[in-house]
Amino acid sequence: MPAAAHRDLVDQGPQTGRDEPEVVPLAEPRDGVPVVVDTPQALATTVAAFHQGSGPVAVDAERASGYRYGQRTFLVQLRRQGAGTALVDPVALPDLSALGQALEGAEWVLHAASQDLPGLVEQNLVPSAVFDTELAARLLGMARVGLAAVVAEVLGLGLAKEHSAVDWSTRPLPPEWLRYAALDVEVLVDLRDHLAERLEAAGKAEWARQEFEAVRLAPPPSPRVDPWRRTSGVHAIRDRRRLAVVRALWQAREAEARRRDVSPGRVLPDAAIVSAAQALPRTVEELTALGPFSGRGTRRRARQWFAAVQEGLAVPESGLPSTRGPRSDGPPPPRTWADRDPGASARLTAARAAVTALSEQHAVPVENLLQPDALRRLCWSPPPRLDESGIAEALTGAGARPWQVELTAPALAAAFVTLQ
Repeated sequence: MPAAAHRDLVDQGPQTGRDEPEVVPLAEPRDGVPVVVDTPQALATTVAAFHQGSGPVAVDAERASGYRYGQRTFLVQLRRQGAGTALVDPVALPDLSALGQALEGAEWVLHAASQDLPGLVEQNLVPSAVFDTELAARLLGMARVGLAAVVAEVLGLGLAKEHSAVDWSTRPLPPEWLRYAALDVEVLVDLRDHLAERLEAAGKAEWARQEFEAVRLAPPPSPRVDPWRRTSGVHAIRDRRRLAVVRALWQAREAEARRRDVSPGRVLPDAAIVSAAQALPRTVEELTALGPFSGRGTRRRARQWFAAVQEGLAVPESGLPSTRGPRSDGPPPPRTWADRDPGASARLTAARAAVTALSEQHAVPVENLLQPDALRRLCWSPPPRLDESGIAEALTGAGARPWQVELTAPALAAAFVTLQ
């Protein structure tokens, strides 16, 4: 598609006059596919170009989830008016602080910013301001909030996503992947402008601003307690000895995955860990007779996995993990509330109904209107005064944003009055 025609389509947005607007495929970046920036000299040129550019900067990042260990960034995409598009290799250039300094003060436009920002920070790319197009779509009540769906609905352009789950640690990156990566930032700023107009018209611009800032300033998540308990299928194991085997196998797999820089699931599937814990094999032969251990790669390391099984079997009684898991500082599961605290259960039922009504009234998903954890904490451990002021203080302490408190505190206070 010619560049001028492409720009016209973006300016016009989706075509009207039909039940379903026509979606025009976005197949080629308007400036062509840029060469990957992977040398200090090329980075210096890119830094100068983006420093001279103007307006918001579209930013995206590609990882290799399911292929490599961890959530590192393997490609950074940027686009800014006056600078064009840049595809930067953070493997060859792990310190991108100069680029971050060139963008100081600029608004970064990302889709699902919470997924990309942690990896970008590792490259010393820290935004001064954020506009999250996924969050904007949520606040506007859009039914589908994936990037391709939002671009189609708002701009009438078709953005292919066939390379979203490929191994971005591959070097060199295939040309079709680079084309895909460039297109991911091609229309982000245009999308931002349209969504900003809609937010303003809906009276939700301030809500969005607070949400974007919360994402930008969010601290890194705390390390999980007993992360091995997230093994798929472990919920079916209620025996402490078998749980010790799960833990030993998970830890052995984690160490091997880190050493080889491979996704843990590719080193040993969760199904294999659970299968071994259920069977408790007493020999290597018994282990490899289990279906999930029959693969060539798994069999090749069978002695390594059997050693982990033996380690779990040798744990003294005092060191066996609990079947209940670690204690949380939050409320217990809501399904237990009716028996443990009928009053809290009644509060939660009333509160959920009130928040659901607000969600429908304002066309905002319940989970974006108020964090579920904040609502549960309020109902399980209510403040001394369950009036609007007391509820507002409790919600603020639980991390709710001012717009959320302003909207939900009166409704929750009214709901709790009915229980007295």
